[in-house]
Amino acid sequence: MNNETMLKVVEKKRAYEDIVQQVLALIEEGKLKRGDQLPSERELTDIFKVSRTTVREAIRTLESMKLLQCRQGNGTYVLASSEEALIQPLAAALFNKKDDIRDIFFIRRIIEPHVAQLAAENATSQEIEEMERILQEQKQCIRDGKNIIETDSAFHSLMVKATKNHVMERLVIALIDLLRQSREQYLTEGENDKRANRSLDGHRRVLSAVKNGDGDDARNSMMKHLEEIESIIFHR
Repeated sequence: MNNETMLKVVEKKRAYEDIVQQVLALIEEGKLKRGDQLPSERELTDIFKVSRTTVREAIRTLESMKLLQCRQGNGTYVLASSEEALIQPLAAALFNKKDDIRDIFFIRRIIEPHVAQLAAENATSQEIEEMERILQEQKQCIRDGKNIIETDSAFHSLMVKATKNHVMERLVIALIDLLRQSREQYLTEGENDKRANRSLDGHRRVLSAVKNGDGDDARNSMMKHLEEIESIIFHR
């Protein structure tokens, strides 16, 4: 990392916010990557022309956002990837761990059917092949009696990536992460094979519509898939 060309002197008023924004921008742009070490406090003080207190306040803020990690006696390191740097502040702003899971599913039913529709209109052959590969992995996990949570999340992540709508992608990935706990309950408690197979069947219907470029069918198939999951989780 070239400190002199990438970081700039900041204004004294609320200077720590400027530092936070500069570091966040470097992470988002991929110029600072997961595992990279930041300059020392002394070096940052010289670069930004601010006090150590201001530097520490900025670092604490970035730590609270789960973007940096201070290792005692070993420096400060980037904790998040560029994608996570975009998603985590969004998730923190929109959602709370105490939010009712029903409310989150309600939002999901509003968004994800449109995700499927856009994917049907915009997915490339390579993206469709990747989704097919994930469903093959999901099928193999079921055969082997393994947990399918990772493949389940990967399928929905690939689907929203195919929309080519980056704002929607960040929002859905935040939702997927927030719903991991409910997925674990849904996919691991009782009648595991039956529930996992229903999840796989729902994914296959959606992907078939996406592959055919049928936006209406993709939207309806995703809605049906989500409603099936909800009915099992909430025993409706």
